[in-house]
Amino acid sequence: QVQLVESGGGLVQPGGSSGLSCEASGSAFSIKAMGWYRQAPGKQRELVADITSGGSTNYADSVKGRFTISGDNAKRTVYLQMNSLKPEDTAVYYCKAIFHALGTYWGQGTQVTVSS
Repeated sequence: QVQLVESGGGLVQPGGSSGLSCEASGSAFSIKAMGWYRQAPGKQRELVADITSGGSTNYADSVKGRFTISGDNAKRTVYLQMNSLKPEDTAVYYCKAIFHALGTYWGQGTQVTVSS
């Protein structure tokens, strides 16, 4: 059974930094890509950043230059380093993994709150 286990997040002051990680387990199939999405109250879930198994990355315009996504294929883990955080970055952050043959799976979400 595929599981995506997220860690990190919490309360951060504006201008601060935080990091998220997400480890995929429970399947022998390889992973095509992993990414982070977020959903703020009353808003739709949106892409934050994603990364392919080959290392190609994609970022939302709102986080470019502030967030960095990275991955470790051997550990089947994706990371999101978030710097210069703003109150508008407050949301539940979800990890997503696309597996060959299996399709898409989501993590349970982790709260990031940017507030003084």
